[in-house]
Amino acid sequence: MLNDTALDTLFRNARTHNGWRDKPVSDEQLRQIYDLMKWGPTSANCSPARIVFVKSAEAKEKLLACMDAGNVEKTRTAPVTAIIGMDMEFYEKMPQLFPHNPGARSWFAGKPEAIASTAMRNSSLQGAYLIIAARALGLDCAPMSGFNADKVNTAFFPGTSIKANFVCSLGYGDTSKLHPRGPRLTFEEAGRIE
Repeated sequence: MLNDTALDTLFRNARTHNGWRDKPVSDEQLRQIYDLMKWGPTSANCSPARIVFVKSAEAKEKLLACMDAGNVEKTRTAPVTAIIGMDMEFYEKMPQLFPHNPGARSWFAGKPEAIASTAMRNSSLQGAYLIIAARALGLDCAPMSGFNADKVNTAFFPGTSIKANFVCSLGYGDTSKLHPRGPRLTFEEAGRIE
């Protein structure tokens, strides 16, 4: 069981950041994030997330041209922004990822509704694992859906079966730029036990 300090880091005190300190995130840190997040569960181990870690000035300019106006500055100043994509042909990796059932590919191949819902659901899960892994490694995050997905797909995934799900800036947050923390629903408002 995790102690209160760890739970505070991952959830209770973790915030979505709008500004960043001028402190780099190393390629090794990005690999560590991936090497933690990859162990999070997905249905039939399908693992559809494909991630581009936007770090260079050239890549950042391409991404900024895709962002909604309200997300440009926090993307521009972030050391890294991860584009969490979803491979719409993830099922081609099923023989590798789900080897104990050789027929698993057929659950999805040629079934666009199953592909779309599985890719979206599971790449979203993997994006959440990325956030938790980044926080566990001492980084702050800013997940965003305010961008033009078609532009991102053209800029970063041309000629592939990968489509953008969401983006998440990573770095060391500038706490002076935080908004007051938003409220959350209570258990009684959002959950029930049957």
